[in-house]
Amino acid sequence: MNKLQTYIVENTFTRPTVVIDIDQVKENYQQFARGLQSAHIHYAVKANPHPEVLKALSSMGCRFDAASQAEIEYCLDAGAVPEHISFGNTVKRPQDIAWAYSKGIRLYSADAELELDKIAQHAPNSDVFIRILVRSTEADWPLSRKFGCSSSYAIPLMAHAKSLGLNPVGLSFHVGSQTRHPHMWYDVLDYVAAVWHNAKNEGFDLTLLNIGGGFPTMYDAEITETQEYCETIMAAIHDKFGDIEYIMAEPGRGLVGNTGMLVSTVLLTSVKTPGDPVRWVYLDVGRFSGLSETEGEAIKYQFWIPGQEHGDYDFCILAGPTCDSADVLYERNQVLLPTSLKPGDKFVILSTGVYTTTYSSVAFNGFPPLECVII
Repeated sequence: MNKLQTYIVENTFTRPTVVIDIDQVKENYQQFARGLQSAHIHYAVKANPHPEVLKALSSMGCRFDAASQAEIEYCLDAGAVPEHISFGNTVKRPQDIAWAYSKGIRLYSADAELELDKIAQHAPNSDVFIRILVRSTEADWPLSRKFGCSSSYAIPLMAHAKSLGLNPVGLSFHVGSQTRHPHMWYDVLDYVAAVWHNAKNEGFDLTLLNIGGGFPTMYDAEITETQEYCETIMAAIHDKFGDIEYIMAEPGRGLVGNTGMLVSTVLLTSVKTPGDPVRWVYLDVGRFSGLSETEGEAIKYQFWIPGQEHGDYDFCILAGPTCDSADVLYERNQVLLPTSLKPGDKFVILSTGVYTTTYSSVAFNGFPPLECVII
């Protein structure tokens, strides 16, 4: 057993709890640093903003991508300097921009004229990068549609930024979360590189390329190992874009996903009618208490049932505890679970160091938010 499994077996949990191995966080950061080489890692704080995670990363020289005033505060409290924090949300409150500017934040994202107007008013003379809307690749959790502007709109937005006294320093994009292999980036890189070179030809002195996240963690399908993945991406960027003064990468899932396991408890196993071949398994954690990424059964978590690694298995529908019919984790893609599973058993969900504690509701149906333990 590894460090996390040993801790889980040796301890009792009274509520759903994510257990994080802080040493694995550090090891993952080192793998990214080796693979990304000259690129600057801006950890996506939303992935897991636990203070101990941020402190560990900050102590290793990591920089940060924040989406709100609160996330910026988390980073500053963890020891980050303002120059190493980007305000990467393209939809920001004016008062948050003003507050960030007062704290020394000078790098902002935008994908619309009115957003640039807000930045110019509340963070004058700041650097801005324009986010490009890209079609989703083969990512398990696509991030297209909501963020980014069309490729044809990027240069007009840069011109608008310049007219406002801002410094349009570059572009950003996101291939989609959990993009399992680097070759899935190539079409997007070609698309953004065309915008980049057009902007340079129009006289914009671009110095920053933000490649976003997309770096995967292990769930149900094979992924490329971190260092090889990053080295392949960097080689493609240098080939398609040429020399770039400042490359930003925003790993979240890939950096902390495999650092955590979520300990839950089986509440019930049942069938809807005697002899029904389909068994339902209900946990004390579900869609509203941290497992939002099972929406559309997109992220396919893997499981470990301590003490029941051997024996018979059958396919089951897995559901959460709340009185909401949407709180079903896997029904179309049924999961293989021990036939011996019963109420009270520990049920451990793997690779849950990311997007669990932050997606957990305050108290839907009175169920408490996830506990988090750092070991």
